[in-house]
Amino acid sequence: MVKKKINNVRHFPLIDQADEAEQNLFSPHQGYIIPDYVNQNLIHTLRYYQDKALRNYHYTQTQIVPNPQHVLFNMATGSGKTDLMAGLILYLFQEHKYQNFLFTVNTNSVLMKTKDNLVTEASEKYLFNENIEIEGQRIFIRQVERFPNLPQKNTIYIKLSSVQKVSDDLFVLKENTMGLSDYENNPVVILADEAHHYSASTKAEKDAENTWESAINKILTARNDKEKKNLLLEFTATVDFDKDTIYDKYRDKVVYRYPLNQLMRDKYSKQVKRIETSVNDTDKMLNVVLLSQFRKYRAYAEGVTGTFKPVIMFKSPKVAISLEATKIFNDVIANLNVSDLITFIKRQQVLPGNESSALELAYNFYLQNEDDLAKIIREIKHDFDPRNVLNANDTSGNMLEKGQYMALNTLESPNNLYRVVFAVAKLTEGWDVLNLYDIVRIEKEAATNKTATMVEAQLIGRGARYYPFEIDGEKSYQRRYDNDLSNKQLLLETLHYHTMNEPQYLKQLVGSLKQMDLPTGQDKKNPPIEVKIKTSFKRTDTYKTGQIYYNVTEKVSDEWFDSIGKYGIDHRLEISRRLNYGSREVAYEATIENVETKTVHIEKFDHRFIKKAIQSLEFYRFDNLKLYIPLLKSMKEFIYGEKWLNALNLKLFLTVPKEYRIANISRNELLKVTIELLKEYESKFKSGYIKERGTNNFVGYPINEYLTNYNKRIPDYDTANLLQETTQKVSAYEIDDEFYVYEKAIVNKLEYELIERIKSYVPKLKQKYNKAVYLFRMDENMHRESVKSEKLKLHQYGSRINRSGETVDVHLQGFQPDFILFLEDSDVQFQIFIEPKGMSGDRFVSELWKQDLLLYITDHQAEIEFEDNISNVQIKGLKFYTKNDGQKTMSQLEEVTEL
Repeated sequence: MVKKKINNVRHFPLIDQADEAEQNLFSPHQGYIIPDYVNQNLIHTLRYYQDKALRNYHYTQTQIVPNPQHVLFNMATGSGKTDLMAGLILYLFQEHKYQNFLFTVNTNSVLMKTKDNLVTEASEKYLFNENIEIEGQRIFIRQVERFPNLPQKNTIYIKLSSVQKVSDDLFVLKENTMGLSDYENNPVVILADEAHHYSASTKAEKDAENTWESAINKILTARNDKEKKNLLLEFTATVDFDKDTIYDKYRDKVVYRYPLNQLMRDKYSKQVKRIETSVNDTDKMLNVVLLSQFRKYRAYAEGVTGTFKPVIMFKSPKVAISLEATKIFNDVIANLNVSDLITFIKRQQVLPGNESSALELAYNFYLQNEDDLAKIIREIKHDFDPRNVLNANDTSGNMLEKGQYMALNTLESPNNLYRVVFAVAKLTEGWDVLNLYDIVRIEKEAATNKTATMVEAQLIGRGARYYPFEIDGEKSYQRRYDNDLSNKQLLLETLHYHTMNEPQYLKQLVGSLKQMDLPTGQDKKNPPIEVKIKTSFKRTDTYKTGQIYYNVTEKVSDEWFDSIGKYGIDHRLEISRRLNYGSREVAYEATIENVETKTVHIEKFDHRFIKKAIQSLEFYRFDNLKLYIPLLKSMKEFIYGEKWLNALNLKLFLTVPKEYRIANISRNELLKVTIELLKEYESKFKSGYIKERGTNNFVGYPINEYLTNYNKRIPDYDTANLLQETTQKVSAYEIDDEFYVYEKAIVNKLEYELIERIKSYVPKLKQKYNKAVYLFRMDENMHRESVKSEKLKLHQYGSRINRSGETVDVHLQGFQPDFILFLEDSDVQFQIFIEPKGMSGDRFVSELWKQDLLLYITDHQAEIEFEDNISNVQIKGLKFYTKNDGQKTMSQLEEVTEL
């Protein structure tokens, strides 16, 4: 597969110009406020970004000459594009005297939905007020098939038509249809929804006269010889600006953009969590029913008023499988009883891989209400009766195209009792359901390739629309509980996607979600644990008056960054990498076994792979690279210069399974290896371009301010990682011993081993240091995202010559050793930095600069300077502590403490 080219950052002049005008005090556009009549006549007040979109459009129609006829609004699914359309209709009617509006789209489902939104006053989804009034005049909206030659005053005419019919009417002359002459005689605004479907000729890069796009363009240009021209406003969430032809077409037309990740950040959507499970489809069905019903109970318990009816969607790969799944589901509900349900829940709770926090809350609810389970089951059977289960499949591939449109598009209505929808077709562009809370992937015959996971990602994106439920009679159209420590958000503001726990598939799915820029996470039982300082330690003088010392930094000039090594990148002419053979046809189990490998020289690797990889990575654009390498003169210097990549002299060595033949390693695989290497370098260029470096001046920070309680979750590890590095498994340990200042330690096995080793020295240490012997755990969670976290770091300083006489690579970024052993007697306060390291091989070597810094502090005591000329403080560092004290770190501890 050819890797898709990643183009440069795309710029859109209309957006840039409108933004500049809003900031320019001398621009007539500065301070423009959309007219009051817009929001006064809409059911929903425009959100800030919809307001901004309309202001941008106003700028194009008042400050640019000639006014752009054709613009595009690129806005995320669920962001309210139709609300914006309604506002634009009122604006264009009043400000620019347009009365005729042609709404067109490629699917009947969107057409029917928009009819409800714009012309059907009796619809619950009608977007205008019942009586539209502007400047004291009643304004009427009329749906028409043809625009009148003599329009009535104060009337907006809306024609709704599929783009196929618009095209047919234009090119095939028939009675009572709108031909080109109609659009020549009547100024028209075309509202083209889901505009990405209209670019057939552009995408194919050919000029096909009778395409939909050609028809729209003919209407647009029909009045170009007249003063009042036709207008085209396109709306889409999906447009491929990475494709040059599409970007070139729309570059000067995009008037506003509002991406999906911004919608989610602004809280206008649900959160999205994945429930990854290895259970079969039948068990998944019962699990999701239990979760959905628990959501309903929890909603009312939290004070939700009105109707709260969470809907489940089961997505199948084929109609026959969907019909079979519907039958299985109905049987599961019909046969449900108390004893089987209790057995089911208890079995689910002990299954390996059952990590869902939401399901665990549901399970506990049902078990705690065991006496009421008979009543609860009756309610489940009532709510999930076959009459409330809808199989929405038809042969059209679009589940809103035929009979069930009304049922599917009114799921939020109190009168709509459907709780479950079975479907094969994707969650279509016309389905704006808000109370969809669970999507279940039926696994039988389901594909796991990239195309399939991209469809799933789009399905999740469309299902994430926020449901504005009422609490105490008040609705909110944004998430309420982002900072709430309870489980309200998990149950009331989260869409759960129930899928299978298969690593390669999940990797593909997560990749597709990232490609859509759709933030998601796995729903796991993993509440944070509070780690508290012991009350007894807070009573000590050490806590009240003691200090911990770190060195401060000074500024670094750009001239210093003159080679790749200055960024902490160990770039060697002989590159050693591992081929990612897991993506080939190798069973997942094989990746966690000891696969026998060999290292081979890849003769066909040369500088062209470096150049190709650079072209595919946006970071390595010259103008961007200059932000991090200010002395760089050209890309040629970066690629071929001896101080940089030195591409002509590189050799590549790959570690591959023993049975692999070198000839079978494709050029595409080599390109992927090169890209991954450059991605690693990218992170180091970013982290290494630090305009400060360490000094020998150490400053003290009060222990009672910088040693604090903190919250920490116990992370889960991939099985393969566990087999490779068992010492890295994290657990919580209660520690009663006085020397450890926290009530518990959330540490990995190696760190706990270190704590136990130091504990064995405490009696001796207390004999020598009679005022204080304490071990501080300096966890990064203490001051995450705080300025304090930057102060509690050590930085390289001095000559950088290590104990072996070697020059240590430069690393300007600081690091925080995991432990401080704090000792004090009547004469001296002793602070010893200790850092455990459980990794091995190249990863261990890449961290050795930290050990060299710790040992440099110990070996060069005379270089250390303290503020205020303090003389009774000593700071030292130990070698990394490794498994079973492999580096004899404890012997060094005895030496520096003179035990």
